[in-house]
This record gives sequence, structure tokens and C-alpha cells, in this order.
Amino acid sequence: MAVRRRTMRKLAAMLLLAGMAAPGVAQTPTEAAPATVAITLHVATDRPGTTFEGWGTALAWFANVTGGYPDATRERLADLFYGPNGLGWTIARYNIGGGNAADTPRYLRTGAAVPGFWRRPAGATGSDWWRPEDPTMWDWSADAHQRWWLDAIRSRVRQPIFEAFSNSPPWFMTVSGRVSGATKGSDDNLRPGAEPQFATYLARVVDELQRRHRLTFRTLSPVNEPNTDYWFAANTQEGAHWSPARQGRMIDAADAALKARGLKTVIAAPDETNSTLFVADWAGWNPATRARVGQLNVHSYANTHQTAVRDIARAADIRLWMSEHDMSADKDPENFESMATALAFAEHVVGDIRRLEPAAWVFWQAVENISARDGKPGSNWGLIKMDLTAAAPRPESIHITRKYWAMANFSRYVRPGYRLLPIDDMDSIAALSADGATLVVVHVNPGPVRRDLSLAAGGYRLSETIVTDATHNAAPVAGSTMVAPPRSVTTFVLKRPG
Repeated sequence: MAVRRRTMRKLAAMLLLAGMAAPGVAQTPTEAAPATVAITLHVATDRPGTTFEGWGTALAWFANVTGGYPDATRERLADLFYGPNGLGWTIARYNIGGGNAADTPRYLRTGAAVPGFWRRPAGATGSDWWRPEDPTMWDWSADAHQRWWLDAIRSRVRQPIFEAFSNSPPWFMTVSGRVSGATKGSDDNLRPGAEPQFATYLARVVDELQRRHRLTFRTLSPVNEPNTDYWFAANTQEGAHWSPARQGRMIDAADAALKARGLKTVIAAPDETNSTLFVADWAGWNPATRARVGQLNVHSYANTHQTAVRDIARAADIRLWMSEHDMSADKDPENFESMATALAFAEHVVGDIRRLEPAAWVFWQAVENISARDGKPGSNWGLIKMDLTAAAPRPESIHITRKYWAMANFSRYVRPGYRLLPIDDMDSIAALSADGATLVVVHVNPGPVRRDLSLAAGGYRLSETIVTDATHNAAPVAGSTMVAPPRSVTTFVLKRPG
């Protein structure tokens, strides 16, 4: 029976680690799962990597709505994202709208009908009337709401980085006559041979808005999620399919149009929806096209082959951005206090930073429409939720989610100019200030057990701990050791003495 007892004790120990009880073995308080686990983090402070440029968002739909709100509401929103006491973002992606014909029935989702800057002359018919050299065919009063955000960001950020991007050509340059895509999502929607015309449109808008708003668009991204079947005429947002060959011709044309205007703006591409398709796009460009790209953009709506994108950028010596992502945790209904989505989002950010090692991480839509107004389950996309259909909402209608605070754990502390560092823990990222005096570790603990962390990086002492969990909103907490509470996103700020 001694063997039997030893076997049962061994089985009990194994099952307790898995959270189960062995048959015939009673659990006692001393046999309960441990209240904490200890983890040692190894950070290679002697091998700094990518210089990080910052965090930000695409403006597009939410800015097209909120830029027209009363001053108190829109100013509060701008402070929440770009103010020093908000998220401290430094990057904005401005959407150059294509724009449907004025007589097209309204069908695009809330905010997605971003106006184009063209003006159709009275009596013009067909799709061959536009003459870019004619000043009467441009409308520089268009898109006032999204442009309000350009000024708001410039007034809050000392060195903002602006990127212009396009989802679709104007309707009269498309095959379908609609900015939402071709009849079939797998078909290119730009009319054959219209690359120079579309490039002229984009370059002129970049030039004019730089002058009018006293800013610089460092990059122009002429295509968006191009090699997908998402974009078809009945869709509810702007979009266009581009085969890799057509992408190459558009990149060439856009680069030439920017240079013709004497602009320093360079091309960003391909803004593909995931890394797998990015690799296919890159393979379809010729060497001359690749040489015209000044920044590589990839979205992270899937995480396979991300290290392949990293390696392409390294080998080509081209700056890499993760330029778009958002998400809601699976089956997590709309809930402003949800930690399920906040944790899933934070884990995704950590994975992107670790695998892509990008110079920037850019959110999709910082404000999303409240999706459960009718009582049905909605999603947790967006960092802030508002009723974007309301005519003149007040500041108190802004609903800040837990995901916003999880974002704050990253963007407030991993700042522009910091260098990303290798770290051996899959739930952590690390960054070092330019002067080497400040080391930041952001750790995601999605489980129910507290983690007691220690850092195998000599010379740094814990200065501050910031926690987002069910009861803390990116809040400093007291303590002299590195503790990550259950189901939390925790930032540790460490200083080098002297």
C-alpha cells in the first residue's frame, strides 16, 4: 500500500497543478493552487533595437463626425488622445477621402463618407470631366471636420508625425462608379491607366493641406488593405482592391507626383491587412518600386508571418510601422468596463511589438459608435464609445473604456525616442530611454494568479508601478517590488541611480 499512497500523492500533485482534485484525495488549504508565481525577466539592456516613434490613430470616420461637435466635446476628446494628461499620442493618419457622386444614395456607415476635394462642374456628365489643372474643379472647404483634428493635434504635440492615406480613388476614377469597391471584391476598381490621375489628386491634396494647416505629411499611403476581397460596391466603407502589379504602378505614380510638386513626403505601403498578404505584395513589386517606398506599413488583423515582415524591413533598411489594428475579445458584448477585451487588446499589442519590432503602433478608430443602444449585444471596438449619430453630444456623453486605460499603460510610458529591448518573457515588452536612465517594462497578466516579477538587469531600481485592472485605471500603486496583479496590465518604470 505504500506504493499506492506514493502514486496517489504524485497524482494529486499533478492534478492540483492543473486545477483538479485526484479521486479519493481531499484538498486541504495547504494543497490549494499557489496565490502567486515568481517570474524572472531577462532584459538585454545592452542590445537596444528599434527606435520607437510613438502611438496614434487613424482619424477618418470618427474625426469626420467628432470634428464637427461643440468645442467642449471635441476639445475634451483631443485632450484624451493627444494631451499630456491623456494618452500622449504623437501620430495621426489623415484619410484623404475619395468621395461618391452627390446623387449617390447614402449607404456608407456612420462617418465613413469622407468628402473628396474635387468639385464637379454644373452640367458635367460621365466620368471624364475632371481637369486637375483647373482650380474651379477643387473644393478646399471640404472635409472640415477631419481637418479640425489636424489643427487640434498640432496645437497639443510638439513634434507630431502626420501620414496621409487613401482608401479609394474618387468615384469618377473607379470602374464601378462607387468608392466602396468594384462589383466583385477581387477586381481592381481604379480605371485602367488612371494611376497618374489619381496620384495627381493625392499629391495636390497633400501639398494644399500642408500649406493651409502649417504641417508636414511625412508619408503618403496611396493604397489600403489592397490585396483582399473586402472591397465591393455594396460595402459600407471606402475601399479598393489592388493587385500587386497595380500596387506597384500606383506607388510609382504617387512617388512621381510628389516629386513633381517638390514635396519631401515619401511613400508608405502597402498597408496590408496582415503580414501574410504583405509578404505577397512585396514579392509582386519590382526593385525600382521597392526603392521608392520610404516606409513599410502593415496591419495586424492576423499575427502569422510577422517576423517575415520584420526581416523584410530590416533587409531593405526601411522603417516599419504597425499602422492599423483594433479588436474586441471573442463573445465579449459591449461593456465599457470589460477587462476581457482590455486584456486581449494588451496581449495583442505586446505580440505585435515583440514580433514586428515596429517604429510605431497606430490604432484604427479611437472613437466607435455605441453599438448596443437597442439592447442587443455589441462590440468593444474603439477606446472611447459615443453615440456618433447624436447631433450635438455633450462632454459627458464620452464613455471611456478599460481598453483606453490599457492603452495608457503603453503610450504614456514607452515614449518617442525610446529603444525597444529584447526581453525573454512572452507577456512583456521593454524599452529604454535615449539617455539610458529609464527602463520601462509593460507586462500583461491575463490569469487569476498574481505574478511576483524580478528583473535580471542590474543597475535599475523600481520607481513607479502603474496598473490597469478591474479597479484601477492606469493608476500608480504603492510598492517596492514588481507585482503584476491578476487580470491586469502593469507598467513598471525603473530608474538608474545617479
